[in-house]
Amino acid sequence: MEKIKTREKVDPALSWDLAKLYPDDEAWEKEFASLEKLLEKFLAFKGRLKESPETLRDAYKASDDFEMVLDRLFTYAHLKSDEDTTNSANKARLDRISEKAAVFSAQCAWFSPELSSMDEKTFEKFRRHKSLAFYKRSLDNEARYRPHILSSPEEKILARSGNVLGASSGIFSAFNDADLRFPSIRDAKGGKTEVTHGNYITLMQSPLRRVRKSAFQALHGTFRAFRNTLSSTLYANTKKNILLAELRNIGSARSASLFSDNIPLSVYDSLIDAVHEKIGYLHRYMKIRARELSLRKLDMYDIYNPLIPECDERVTWPEAVRYVKEALAPLGKEYGRIVEKAFSERWMDVEENRGKRSGAYSGGCYGSLPYILMTFKGDLNSVSTLAHEMGHSIHSFLSHASQPYHYAYYRIFVAEVASTTNEILLHEYLMKNAPSDKVRAYLLNQLLDEVRGTLFRQTMFAEFEREIYDEAAGGVPLTADKLDEIYYNLNTFYYGKSVKADKLIASEWSRIPHFYRSFYVYKYATGFSAAVALSRNILAGNTEAYLDFLKAGGSKDVLDIMKDAGVDFTTRAPVVAALEYFNERLSAFDRILKKKDGK
Repeated sequence: MEKIKTREKVDPALSWDLAKLYPDDEAWEKEFASLEKLLEKFLAFKGRLKESPETLRDAYKASDDFEMVLDRLFTYAHLKSDEDTTNSANKARLDRISEKAAVFSAQCAWFSPELSSMDEKTFEKFRRHKSLAFYKRSLDNEARYRPHILSSPEEKILARSGNVLGASSGIFSAFNDADLRFPSIRDAKGGKTEVTHGNYITLMQSPLRRVRKSAFQALHGTFRAFRNTLSSTLYANTKKNILLAELRNIGSARSASLFSDNIPLSVYDSLIDAVHEKIGYLHRYMKIRARELSLRKLDMYDIYNPLIPECDERVTWPEAVRYVKEALAPLGKEYGRIVEKAFSERWMDVEENRGKRSGAYSGGCYGSLPYILMTFKGDLNSVSTLAHEMGHSIHSFLSHASQPYHYAYYRIFVAEVASTTNEILLHEYLMKNAPSDKVRAYLLNQLLDEVRGTLFRQTMFAEFEREIYDEAAGGVPLTADKLDEIYYNLNTFYYGKSVKADKLIASEWSRIPHFYRSFYVYKYATGFSAAVALSRNILAGNTEAYLDFLKAGGSKDVLDIMKDAGVDFTTRAPVVAALEYFNERLSAFDRILKKKDGK
């Protein structure tokens, strides 16, 4: 049995170089000590924003100066902690800056309400003043929000009520993460395995149907036992969001959720309409699944297990680096030079060590390297993870290099676009260079399941949210039976006649944490759709618009940024194109399967 390395034994070439953020812990401590003075400079503007355009400009700048240092301090602390969570000094440093950030957040909360309280005439004068030309986009956003800002006493009440209003989400999290326990099942080896949130998907990917069924029933049966409590929790969250939208006169909870990104409801609705139009493609995939699994009808526990379960394609780290470089080569020389920098400047931490945080992410701040944390396991999934996180990091690198701090950070609506674009480019590269039909089938199976989960499933979630909010706004109580009915009907529509779903799936809504971040999941589907369109443009040799997208940061509204890149979400076209891409890849997959089976 191979012993896991301690942090000090990790190969420096396979670890990130945090010295480029702070040369040592002492340098971090020195900048940490400077925070109070930067905060004081910002707080000196409290009560003075109406004095002059120049005063407001200087307040914005003081806020940016303070936040930029706070971001840098926090980034270093959390990266150091994640590389070895057993290191008490690292944990203490993260705790210190986290506590400071919470205190400072409260101390800085005066800025937006004070700006909002400015009378309309003064605000418009400031918005047009040349001294505030740089901050005009921020002021334009403020102008959008102003009609929905309440009086100062009312805003104070809402602010003080934040924890109470968010109670339903907190209750669900505590129940789901801390209190809930699932039964044990008989695993593939005949032993007992307790089902957990962490191992559920692994169990659902088992080639043994009895294992999949047992895991499905253990998890969903447990949630169903609490469906009345959880329906009350979700209903409370729904009513809270409806109330807040009414109080702010935004029109609906859905409008309120899309407001921050300035997204019209038509974008949300056209996503659902486009998927409805092409839902036969998912039905076709389910039919092929049933055929390959020799089942007359699938159940919901038959849609996660890979149809090509084994792919012994091992990959060394140098090979992974080469695959990613070659796969991303169509992005052009400028992008390629940044990819080279990522490896030569040690942006990433890829070797396993004791105490290292699990999972993968791209993390950094303005002025730092866009670091990547992952654990390379020598398989194609790890190569895909590397390409994915590289997409995030180069997006951040170019945004930060091209935009001032105030407009450098991109919105969540576009956050997954660059990473998914890289994954698709890698998929196309690996398909082109695959040594056998078996590897090609494996790659296609992976892609199809990603589209099923990202585009179809997330759109189903988005439609479920739209329907339950419409019902609640119309005065219909969201009882457990009502939620089950809506969810089961949608599940039946989306998966089609080749799936005869266990009735337990009707209560799956009760375990989806995203429903407490209302109207969020549709962004997964739009993000994937954008990535398909962009990757096709890139492979056709059109890279300039894509690089401009990566450099845009938060300098424009997200729909305008996407439109500049050639993806217009005011039409159905990007989503329809992504669905056609799915169907093309499904046909290729089916041809290989039939060839393998001699059909």
